[in-house]
Amino acid sequence: MKIYLRLFALAVTASLTLNVARAQSVAPFKTGDRVVFLGNSITDGGHYHSYIWLYYMTHFPNMRFTCHNAGIGGDNVKQMSDRLEDEVLPMRPTVLTVTWGMNDTGYFEWFGGDAKEKGQKNVDLAKSRYAVLEAKLKKLPNIKKINILGSPYDETTNSNKNNLYKGKAAAFSQLIDFQEASAKNNGWGVVDFFHPMTDINTREQARNPDFSLTPGDRVHPDNDGHMVMAYQFLKTQGLANKVVADVAINAANKQVSKAVNCSIKNVAGTTDRITFDYLANSLPYAADTMVRGWGNKKRQSDALAYVPFAKEFNQELLTVKGLKAGNYQLMIDNEVISSYSSDQLSEGINLAENPYTPQYQQAIQIRELNEERWDIERRFRQYAFIQFDLLKEKGLLYKDDRAAVDTVNKESIKNAFVRGNKDNYLKARYKNIRQAWQKQMDVLIDQIYTINKPLNHKVTLQLVK
Repeated sequence: MKIYLRLFALAVTASLTLNVARAQSVAPFKTGDRVVFLGNSITDGGHYHSYIWLYYMTHFPNMRFTCHNAGIGGDNVKQMSDRLEDEVLPMRPTVLTVTWGMNDTGYFEWFGGDAKEKGQKNVDLAKSRYAVLEAKLKKLPNIKKINILGSPYDETTNSNKNNLYKGKAAAFSQLIDFQEASAKNNGWGVVDFFHPMTDINTREQARNPDFSLTPGDRVHPDNDGHMVMAYQFLKTQGLANKVVADVAINAANKQVSKAVNCSIKNVAGTTDRITFDYLANSLPYAADTMVRGWGNKKRQSDALAYVPFAKEFNQELLTVKGLKAGNYQLMIDNEVISSYSSDQLSEGINLAENPYTPQYQQAIQIRELNEERWDIERRFRQYAFIQFDLLKEKGLLYKDDRAAVDTVNKESIKNAFVRGNKDNYLKARYKNIRQAWQKQMDVLIDQIYTINKPLNHKVTLQLVK
């Protein structure tokens, strides 16, 4: 059994590595970037961009830039192209990611005897529509473009008997190949969510047929799926294996043999009690253990069982050799954190796994502030939905006057999506309200970049009898 599990783990690692290799190298974000994520409902109501930003907030605390959600639920590539000038470019992106294809491949068209023919028409139409957007993007040389190969439609899970459109997955796969080829032809970046997530679904469903990264409706990833997406994005940016910190100390001679991404000072003590000052350049990543977002049932932290995020992105290592044999109490700033044996300390422990360290507690605060920001940003996306899915076609884009309100009220009677966004629109149509929301987000971001600086800590390891 152990041999089987080892081989299985190697196969999983090889599969993930192969799929990351499919993507072109995408440069990490830099100070001052304005990153805009253009997409459909998976971007609109999803968390992957927020999780990506959270990594930068904690791992690169002095690298300030902004991320903007430009997703709208239900959008196809034509609708994304149509709002490029009115909404996306005013965000002044330096980096623009584009994700499309899920809605372009259709839904109810996959019922009936001519489903395959209709599906192919959807694919061909989507390609021609994308050509318009591609031409626009080519005229924007100062914006770095990244094609994201979107999260898959899960046709094989048993978790949901509904929304089963046989053939849609294959049609979507055609568009994925097309998007990948387009990006490479244009010299744009590529980040692949599609193939790694498909591999995870296939692997996990072999053990549990009810498993899915999109369990609610086969289309929308849950929080764990969005964390997988964030992992793939960061890995494609070449950020794996950049430790939070890596410390190695010999207690016998009080020598520091390793101090990666941190500084260690004032090592003192004996082989049964050692102290030192520790200042890391990064903070650990506090993966969320709460369910977030409407309709979701999974947690961000659930994804850690599917991808090696902790190993590759969240290592805060402490190794202490030369200690007297026994069990040691770890204290940070005179607070008891945990206990470890001298053997464990000699092998090395990962402090990023311990939620009670002051640095992890600091990271939790950043995560929660980022979630507050995400909640407010959702209001702007609901407002954008009304503008571009209803008012634009009526000639009322950004009018926000009585005619616009009457149109929204009338449409909400028969359209559940408009009805669900109406209350938010009736507030957001006022410029002063939107400005207040933006100020709230700005305050949250300012606070994040104020408190995300690592602090100096006094670390003590004490032999306990």
